[in-house]
Amino acid sequence: MSNPTHHKYERTFVIIKPDGVQRSLIGEIIKRYERVGLKLVALKLMVPTEEMVEKHYTLDPSWKEITGKKSIQGFIDKGLTPPTNDPIALSNDLLRRLAKYITSGPIVAMVWQGAHAVKIVRKITGGTEPLTSDVGTIRGDFVLDSYPMSETDDRSIRNLVHASGSVKEAEDEIAHWFKSEEIIDYKLIQEQILYSKTMESIFGE
Repeated sequence: MSNPTHHKYERTFVIIKPDGVQRSLIGEIIKRYERVGLKLVALKLMVPTEEMVEKHYTLDPSWKEITGKKSIQGFIDKGLTPPTNDPIALSNDLLRRLAKYITSGPIVAMVWQGAHAVKIVRKITGGTEPLTSDVGTIRGDFVLDSYPMSETDDRSIRNLVHASGSVKEAEDEIAHWFKSEEIIDYKLIQEQILYSKTMESIFGE
């Protein structure tokens, strides 16, 4: 890497969840990220354990507290009474649902690289709730689930994809799911178009 701090080296972590695999959307989801110019640098098909999933969501020690408070506020914003005012208890219940969901079948774990990878992937993926995700996003185009449905059925919301929320989060999640030797450093021809200061070098002599 000539300049490892360049935006083009930013990486993010993505999981195609069991519902995405079961609905044969692996190729469609990968295509969405590829066609914007991101580079796939690691990929594996696997069935994670509950321990792997729990560790994934608690890589940030404050996750339970932050997530629980957001959930409580979400109930209040919808005019509902939270099942508990204890953010940790609420997060533990959410984690139980997530672990059951993510371990229900094969997932595809991936690392994507490219300029502003974290924000670009989040934009393409769409909001957490499919019902309110924009048309044109993965979740907006391919899922009809909602918070009311998932709460009624006591399950995690089915939204096809997990995508890291920040560069720091991506770094931690990549290290959790992949060994360094599983991430491939290579060049794509299209990077010359995407990142070169001028495009003169694409022409022959």
